[in-house]
This record gives sequence, structure tokens and C-alpha cells, in this order.
Amino acid sequence: MEKYQAIFEPLTIRRTTFKNRVIMPPMGTNFANNDGSFNQEHLAYYEQRAKGGTGLITLENVCFDYPMGTNGTTQLRMDNDQYLPGLYKFNEAMHAYGALTSVQINHAGASAYALRLEGKQAVSASNIPSKTGNPAPRPLTKEEIYGIVDKYAEAANRAQRAGFDCVEIHAGHSYLLCQFLSPLYNDRTDEFGGSPENRARFTTLVVEAVRKAVGPFMPISVRFSADELIAGGNSLEDSLDILKYFANEVDILNVSAALNDNLQYQIDRMNLKDGWRSYMAKAVKERYPDKVIVTSGNIRSPKRAAEILENGDADLLAMGRGLIAEPNWVNKVADGQENLLRKCISCNIGCADHRIGKSKPIRCTVNPDLYYEDQYKEKTIENPLKMVVVGGGTAGLEAAATAAEVGVEVELFEQKSYLGGLGHEISRFPDKKRIDDFIIYLENRCAVLPNLTIHLNHSFAEKDLASQQPDLIVNATGAKPLLPPIKGLHDVLAQSNRKVFSIFDILNNMENFQDFTDQEVVVIGGGAVGLDVVEYYAERGAKKVTIVEMQNQLGKDLDLITKLSMMEIVKDYGVVAHTETKLLEVCDDHFVVELPSGELENLYFDLGFVCLGMRADAPLMPELQEYAQANDAKLVNIGDSKVARRIMEGTREARDILKAVYEKDRQISQQMLFQNSLLTKI
Repeated sequence: MEKYQAIFEPLTIRRTTFKNRVIMPPMGTNFANNDGSFNQEHLAYYEQRAKGGTGLITLENVCFDYPMGTNGTTQLRMDNDQYLPGLYKFNEAMHAYGALTSVQINHAGASAYALRLEGKQAVSASNIPSKTGNPAPRPLTKEEIYGIVDKYAEAANRAQRAGFDCVEIHAGHSYLLCQFLSPLYNDRTDEFGGSPENRARFTTLVVEAVRKAVGPFMPISVRFSADELIAGGNSLEDSLDILKYFANEVDILNVSAALNDNLQYQIDRMNLKDGWRSYMAKAVKERYPDKVIVTSGNIRSPKRAAEILENGDADLLAMGRGLIAEPNWVNKVADGQENLLRKCISCNIGCADHRIGKSKPIRCTVNPDLYYEDQYKEKTIENPLKMVVVGGGTAGLEAAATAAEVGVEVELFEQKSYLGGLGHEISRFPDKKRIDDFIIYLENRCAVLPNLTIHLNHSFAEKDLASQQPDLIVNATGAKPLLPPIKGLHDVLAQSNRKVFSIFDILNNMENFQDFTDQEVVVIGGGAVGLDVVEYYAERGAKKVTIVEMQNQLGKDLDLITKLSMMEIVKDYGVVAHTETKLLEVCDDHFVVELPSGELENLYFDLGFVCLGMRADAPLMPELQEYAQANDAKLVNIGDSKVARRIMEGTREARDILKAVYEKDRQISQQMLFQNSLLTKI
């Protein structure tokens, strides 16, 4: 705690004291029941973050105007008192760990969840969609505006009665109040449109009504997009001026950024630096020094977190996805366990993409259990068990650590000189370096387990089974590039002096791929790996970058945020994209492709990359299966060696190794009982 004292300094707002400077901002989860109520897993998820030392837990945005204000596939409700008992129980649970609580009251406006509107037209400031391609909303009447103001006040009062310590009003991120504040959405000509003062009028009325509803002592927060980062939207300077109309009754200014159409700056993409948004918070703090300022934006490092506070850029740090990944962030930093922080890698796959892009409950690439965290460690095995893990990638490491933590003796074998597998290799791209944070965490976690031994530079073979005699075997040998029998491909790749490369050629020899100027680069494959290569060369000044994809779009299977980021790169750097285009032949200095029209074209290059995906690589499975059957051992194949996918699926399967562990443990116990019963009879 002494190392980062600024993080742990208490802060009092009105009569409410925060025990530290870390807050959990509101993040949708899709955990709520369909009727808008809590369930046990939902509460458990929040409880882990409170238990982990977080100073304030903000409940995700809650609907107070049903159905017109609703947002998200499932959403909590507080539009009447029947929801108050659930909210009260939430506060009881959080307060038991010394955490303060807040709730975000939010009206979605044009961003409302269409399936709950039952055919009704969404409402907004004007008839401008809050996201490109969405249906047009209808403008609210003045009477409706004042009616919604009253509902904000009712919700705030209900929050206070439910036991919340604070209430937050959402005025950013393309939701209703933002739709009035932003000139991108508001073209009204009455007193609610036009000038900054008029566009701020709705928010001002809401803030005043909420203050009247909760009285003088309850802190009020307003979250807003300080810079919308889109041409024609509110700039940082615009927002600094607009705040003067409603900041008087506000205690906390939660400084965020961006809108629906540039979500990668709201739900930060991977390559944005720790605390990148803090310059916005600093500008707000300088203009409004008496207000408590919140900043956010990929804050992962305790050192950077403390710097932001020490520099006076902000007073509170909002860690959203960081607390999904590591609910014990505060406690681990306080206890000097920085090396065991499971840092969010900002991949946005299980959180943002699950919730927004796929209507699924949120999950996490690096944290396989969002509800109960490390509760599994309490159930240790009853009998000695030996496990062998073949492969030291992320799935293998997670499986090894998980099993060791419940008492299994584990031996992990990795044929390379380093751990982390493809995850570590992909992290060699500068824009993907955060992925290595997960591998470093796994290595550190394994290092403190005395019953886990790691063997590097060891190609596992059949003889090792005989020497180890495992009860359980985990195969986690990963994947290798998919290189189909395309004319010329394998012949060209076999040459020593060549211009065509696979993804592993560049990842394992990054020092040989540092020339960018005057380079014409052609990438075959518009999936995640191909776009990583495009990003690498386009951002570093390659003369021309071309990408070829056989499907009808680039990044078809990418998560929402990464796809937005990659399409921004394609646009901003003038990347030439050929979709619905087929690779026919690979030559020394060009690819022969078939365009959608059926015409053939030669794409010449200085560097050509073939990135057609990955395929499972499990060469030892026959031998492992034979041993398992002959020796009554359990064999589990996990991660990419099962099916080439993302890190998240491998992490989940690795934690599920507990099922095999406990099953084997029970089997041995039953065998011993049976043997003892026979001895008793004798």
C-alpha cells in the first residue's frame, strides 16, 4: 500500500467517504432476468468486485422508463417499487465488504432495445439515428421531455430508498441526454435545440430534478462524452463550455468519450495506452476544480493509476473491464501482489462483443469465472493425483495452475524455450502487446505453486508417459497455420530467399520485418491474423497495403470493437481491400487472384503474407489415447489443439479441467472404499 499511496487515500464527497480511489463504472452484463430482476449469479458477480477492495461499485445502467428507455438484451429495472427489494439486497451485499454503491439511471432514447419496444418508434431529440444504419427515432414533444425529467427524479428517489450511496446520470455514449447535448443528433429549433445552452437544457432539468429528489447530501455524478471524437460532434472544448449549464448541482464529473459510431474510443481498443483519456479529465479538472473528476481508459498498471492521481489529472479511477478481469485488483495492489494481477488485455471479446454484438451474457478472455472467482480453491482433492500437461500455451498454463491449486501434482512440458504459445507470439506485434500481460500473469501464478513443475525445451514423447505415469493427461498443443494446396504456395514457402511468408515467419522473426518505407505489401486472408499484419504495416508507413478476402467482408468473425478499429485503419491508411476474391496461385513476386467479376489479376508485392487462419495441431493424441485406455487415466484435449479458436475458449476449457480432476478423485476414493470393504469381509 505504501508504494501507491495515492490510490488508497480516502475521499469525502458531501457526507460520503470513499475508502480508496478505485471505482467500478456501470457496465452492462446481460445477467439480469428477463423481467428486470436480479439473480444469484448477477449478485455474485458484483460481490466479487466489492470483496476485492473496490471503493465504489456502480450498478450497471438500470431502466426507469419501461420500455422506451430500455437498453441491452436483458436489463435491470427500477421503474416501480416492485424492484426495490432486489436493489436493496444488492446494496446490503456490497456494503458488507465496505464498498460504497451507486446506480446509473439512464434513458436509452434512440438507442433503445428494439425488441422490447414492441413496434413502437424509439424517441430522441430529433429523427436522427444514434447509430449509422439504425431506424430513425421520433422527436420527443416538450410534454414528453418534462415527463421523462419527472421519471429521472422518481428513479433517483427510489435509488436513495434502496440504499445507494450515490446516483449517476448518464449523459454520454449516444444515449438520450447525449442525443440532446450533441449537435450530431439534435437539430431541434425550440428551446431544447440549437445553442449549447438549449441543447443542455434537458440535462440541466434532469440534474435539478434529481437534486431535489435526493436532497442536499447524496452525491450526484454525471457521466458524459467529453470529446465525441467525430467531426461535427462536441469537442473537448465544447463540452467544457456546456458543463457550466448543469455542473452546479453535480458533485462528480465522470469523464468519458466517443459515441456509438466510434465505440472503439468508448470501450477502448487494445492499443490505446493506459489512462489515455486522462488528458480530458485533466482539462475538466482545470476548468471545474471544485468537482470530483473521474477518468477511465485502459487503466491496468498500478504505477500509471497512481501517476494519474498524483498529477492531479483526476480524483477517481474508473476501472471497468479491468475489474471484470481482476476483481481483486485493489486488494492485490494493497498487499504487494502486483505480479499476480490478472490484467485485462482489452480484447473486448467476452465483454463488449458478447453483450453488444451477440446478445450473450458477458464473459472474459482471461478470467474463466466471473461469478465465483477463486472459490474452487476451497475444494481440494482427497487423494494424490498426478497430471501431465502437454503444451505451455495459455490453455495449458491455466489448466496446470488450476489443477495444482486444488492439490494435484502437475508436470507441464513445452517444446519451445518460452511459454504462452500463439498468444505470446501474437503479442510481438506492437499493437497486441497487452496479450503478453496474461501470459506473464500465468507464469507468475505457476511460479508460486510448489506442486507444479514446468519443463521447457522438452518435446513430449511416449517415453515420458512411462516415466511420469499420470492419472490425468491434458493435451494443449495448440494450432498451426492453415496452408491449403494452392498452386505454388508450398513451393514458394520452401525457398530460402523468398518474398512470401506465413504468419509464424513474421512472428518468430520480427527483427527481419522492420522495413516499411517504399514497401508494397499484399496480405491474403482478411481475418484476425491477416488484419494484424495489415495494421502492423499500414500504421508504420508502408507505401501500399492490399488485403484479399474470399468472403464478402473483412473481419467477419472479429469482435465488434476490433472490427471497428481495423476498418478505421483500412479507411485512414488507404488500404486496398479485395473482398469476394479468391487466391489462385502464389508466385515469387505476385499473387494471382480471381476478382468477383471472374477476371484474373496479378497483385505484385515486395512482401506477401498468406494468413488463411489456423488449424488444430494434436499429433500426440493417438499415443495419449492409447496410454489413457491402458492405464485407466483421464485424457482431455483443450484449447486450439481441440479446435482452433480464441484464447477465451481455451481458458474456459482449462478451468473446466476441475471436472476431470474431481471425477478422477472420486473414482480413486470409490476404488479404495471397495478394496477396504473386501478386506473387511476377509
